[in-house]
Amino acid sequence: MDDVVYDRAGRGEPLVLIHGIGHRRQAWAPVFPLLTPHRDVIAVDLPGFGESPEPSGGYGIEPALVMFKQLFADLGLDRPHVAGNSLGGLLSLALGQAGLVRSVTASSPAGLWNRRQKLYAIAALRAHRSLAQRTPPHVVRRIAATAAGRRALTGMIVGRPELQTPDAVVADARALATAPGFEPTAAQSRGDFRFTGPVTGVPVTVAWAERDRILARPRVADLRKVAPHGAFRLLPGCGHVPMNDDPELVARVLLDGSR
Repeated sequence: MDDVVYDRAGRGEPLVLIHGIGHRRQAWAPVFPLLTPHRDVIAVDLPGFGESPEPSGGYGIEPALVMFKQLFADLGLDRPHVAGNSLGGLLSLALGQAGLVRSVTASSPAGLWNRRQKLYAIAALRAHRSLAQRTPPHVVRRIAATAAGRRALTGMIVGRPELQTPDAVVADARALATAPGFEPTAAQSRGDFRFTGPVTGVPVTVAWAERDRILARPRVADLRKVAPHGAFRLLPGCGHVPMNDDPELVARVLLDGSR
């Protein structure tokens, strides 16, 4: 199996955390210590992102399901709980549909879009990556040193940029700029790709960020088609990547969803 890099700590039932496109496992750092007293937490770098090498089996949902099935076996996890953000939310829903996990918590999951929304989301993320690639690291660090600079750099992604640390902003920008998996993963959305589910047989929570500027919040009726028996939560004041905006709220949603 590809060498997937992960952080693991805590006690209790296993909970696997999956980040979004262009991000890394450290996206979960603000909530990680809030979860470990209650769960055996495993935060992974998806293949081609963070410190994980590119996948030998290619990109897409099916290769990801194969990878996670093998990872779960290697780590001795029997149908763990899983939670994901954005791309990670989509993969979490797919894992639930495949019957590989015991619960799913998806925050602002990708794939629940119409064509116009998809084109906007991919274009916005590519523009964010282009900015990270064109801005020298020393300039990013100088801009990130102020709250106003952090808003300029990350305001499309998070709801409360001033809460981020300059070091995290710099590291996230580098990860986004250099991730070899970004373009192959974005290319998977070509055509009319949508995740329609249904995800049944496991508890599902779909949480949507109130200030999500990347993905439009679906109607509850559409969410019901994807997760007929799901629970739906709004994350007030949070942006597309909500973990740093309100760690206590996100941790509570994750713990409630993984009971």
